[in-house]
Amino acid sequence: MGDRPADLRALVDRLGRHVDSDVTWGPVRLVDAPVAEVRRRILVADDDAYLFAGPIHDAVAARAGQPVAEVEKALWTAVATDVVDAMPGGLDARLAATGRNVSGGQRQRLRLARALLADPEVLMLVEPTSALDAHTEATVAARVVAERGGRTTVVVTTSPMWLGHASAVCYVVDGRVGAVGTHAELLVSQPGYRALVFRGADDDPGLPPPVVTAARSGAGR
Repeated sequence: MGDRPADLRALVDRLGRHVDSDVTWGPVRLVDAPVAEVRRRILVADDDAYLFAGPIHDAVAARAGQPVAEVEKALWTAVATDVVDAMPGGLDARLAATGRNVSGGQRQRLRLARALLADPEVLMLVEPTSALDAHTEATVAARVVAERGGRTTVVVTTSPMWLGHASAVCYVVDGRVGAVGTHAELLVSQPGYRALVFRGADDDPGLPPPVVTAARSGAGR
């Protein structure tokens, strides 16, 4: 997709405090905060996050005994209700370890539903819809934006389906922020950004392959 996985992983690891860094939450350095508190408030949802075997309800729920209505709402937001509907038993249907009895796109949407159910103050999604078709991806992005209103959601992606919803987009080149603006602004001002979004349609071989991070922030975060 033209991005740099090493830069992407390093950025996420710093923001989620999976490695020590100078990242701060307001005046507090994350490295100085209790790890349990950081994990409670900041969730990094990777595209390869493990799915445990068991009933779909239990595999997706963020905590034991999570109400069915909450699980169903998260599945709807992640456009994953079809996964449940297609399996005998619905939410009680058994998911195999790693979700190997469902497709890659279905696994991706189930992981997203689980991340939404955790309801952290800061949710970081890493390429959450890369396995989906454009129509489904657009629906997921719109529903997640509506569901996460008032909280901070960071989406690491090159998909225009997400970028167009972001209140601010950080264009990262060689591990550093090269520009910040709206999706529309960066399409006009940054040829490298435009090339990445359109998968090389206007590619300039002299530009390094960047990583795009779209962030939508809630008030006071």
